Amino acid sequence: MTETPQPRSTCPHCGTIVAEDVLSCPQCQTLIYSEWLETLAARAQHLEEVKLWADARDLWLAALSKLPHASRQAEWTRNHVQQLDAVLHATDAPAIPQKQEPQLSPRWRKWLGPLAPVAVVLIKAKGLLLALFKLKFLLSFAAFFGLYWALYGFWFGLGFAFSILVHEMGHYIAVRRLGMKAELPVFLPGFGAYVRWQMTHVEPDGSLRVATLFESAQVALAGPIAGMLCSAGFFGLYLATGQPAWAAVAHAGAWLNLLNLIPVWFLDGARAADALNKVHRVLLLLTAILLGVLLGQGGYYLVALGLGWRIFFTKDAPEHGSNRVMVVFVLLLFALGLLFGFAPMRAVR
Repeated sequence: MTETPQPRSTCPHCGTIVAEDVLSCPQCQTLIYSEWLETLAARAQHLEEVKLWADARDLWLAALSKLPHASRQAEWTRNHVQQLDAVLHATDAPAIPQKQEPQLSPRWRKWLGPLAPVAVVLIKAKGLLLALFKLKFLLSFAAFFGLYWALYGFWFGLGFAFSILVHEMGHYIAVRRLGMKAELPVFLPGFGAYVRWQMTHVEPDGSLRVATLFESAQVALAGPIAGMLCSAGFFGLYLATGQPAWAAVAHAGAWLNLLNLIPVWFLDGARAADALNKVHRVLLLLTAILLGVLLGQGGYYLVALGLGWRIFFTKDAPEHGSNRVMVVFVLLLFALGLLFGFAPMRAVR
């Protein structure tokens, strides 16, 4: 199974002609040797189940030769090889003596008296305390909320932080529904937040599953969809209470979700546009320009500029795009437009 596969000159998914040294299709991003890699991954997984760590490691290293170096699949494979190296090192190392339960010396027991049992419990709980300090999610969220509380007041800070949380949890839930691994959101005060997830997953049968362009677009759009619904909820809260902060949160949330749909760089719109062909992108560009003219919102022009870049200056449009992604993208633009039209940007101080 470790022999090099026969060179391929066409993409197994869309049939695009590629050079022999190309490892992923420039049109649809499919791995050129995906079938061979899946078989190799299944074989390696089986070897790991029977604890043949060294043989499994060799197969994963062989897989790296046919994975783009900067791809998520290659990154996952390199990390997995390091894990296997650690297992091999631990297997060859001498037996490690059992860890002794934490105890207090007689001297400390005498000094602490009745508090000695409490001290022992705290020593045993140090692992739990360390785990609490590793909760990047809660700590970063608190810092994010604190910044906007200090700048714009408690209610706007709370609502704005919550709307960003809902947006990121949209991504997180979408990834988990696909059966892939994702970390809880990490917040960057003053910048935004992100969810880290793996586009590869080893199935129970040992096969290596790679997220498709459509699945990646689903994950990308799940965040703006959740964010739009959250902004609509805050607008409803504003209508019910008359609290200006809720109108400001609704408007700001709609604005940020629109900016996230610009199809460039690491923004959500970039992943969504990956699943759109040139016809889809042109129609979406015209829609963004129309909404920009009707609503007078400059954010739509930024979306249109990004789409223009993806149409005329990149060659990453798949031959067969996703109609479903196109429809969801258009509906999102219209829904955000409704929020701009009805939710005023009220002063919060």
